[in-house]
Amino acid sequence: MNEERHESLMQASVIGLRDAMGLKPEETLLIITDEIKRPIGLALHEAGKGLCRESIFVEMRSREINGQEPPPAVAALMRMVDVVVCPTAKSLTHTNARREAVAAGTRVGTMPGITADIMERCLNADFDKIVDLTNHVANCMQGVKEVRVVSEAGTDITMNIAGRAILPSTGVLREKGQSGNMPSGEVYVAPLEGMSNGTIVIDGSMAGIGMVKTPITIKVNNGYATEITGGEEAQKLTAVLDKAGPDARAIAEFGVGTNYKAELSGLILEDEKVLGTIHIAFGNNISMGGNIAVELHIDGLVKSPDVYFDGKLFMQKGKIVA
Repeated sequence: MNEERHESLMQASVIGLRDAMGLKPEETLLIITDEIKRPIGLALHEAGKGLCRESIFVEMRSREINGQEPPPAVAALMRMVDVVVCPTAKSLTHTNARREAVAAGTRVGTMPGITADIMERCLNADFDKIVDLTNHVANCMQGVKEVRVVSEAGTDITMNIAGRAILPSTGVLREKGQSGNMPSGEVYVAPLEGMSNGTIVIDGSMAGIGMVKTPITIKVNNGYATEITGGEEAQKLTAVLDKAGPDARAIAEFGVGTNYKAELSGLILEDEKVLGTIHIAFGNNISMGGNIAVELHIDGLVKSPDVYFDGKLFMQKGKIVA
């Protein structure tokens, strides 16, 4: 890493810890990384040492899939500090370790698949602008019972979200027990299990697979993916879901991107935040108020959709009109 890139990464690390996570001089920080994301983990650790009372650096072996638990010793350590930041190849967001840390009052920023480019681009955004748009979208979703997504690529799916919590993720995590992605910018909800029906055509990217060359067509019946077709990406998705078990095929999440700085990069951490897109995830949704506890959470991105809330147009070809 050249000196200019290193300085830029360090600046983004400081902004992320100080402004997004609200790290204070009297607090303790834990950086959890793996062999794949070690340089970013070390940059955050170095930045943290200048911002707080104690910065602790832990490297574990990279997990095999998103949502796989960290080692018990790491999980225990997460409950013993004020702030945890997780630049890892696979996501720790949908894990018991993160949920238990939050319950203990730790605030947790997860950064699955993070790259230096994403950090430099998205952590230099106007956080207030992202917060305002995120809250606006969340307000539009309050009280909605039915979401319908339609796209020119072939998506046409209806999801029931009646009574489920609408969760804005601004990427600004300054209060005790808060958690989310860093960077962020999305609003998401766990649709009611067993009540989603239709077709999803993933034409953006798929978590763990990357940019989709051949769109993945997923038939959904009563809340579960029953048929997956397409090219090589569809085969990879099928293999991942089958390895995790039947509940990995459950519709877990519907989300709307609200980060104007985010760009399609093939990395879902950034992709699912892109303004003008929606994402639908399969698998675990315990963290967002659902009932699916499988050890997998995998998101797929739909570009330029039309989105209807209770029959009223909210987004047209990716542009919010509400």
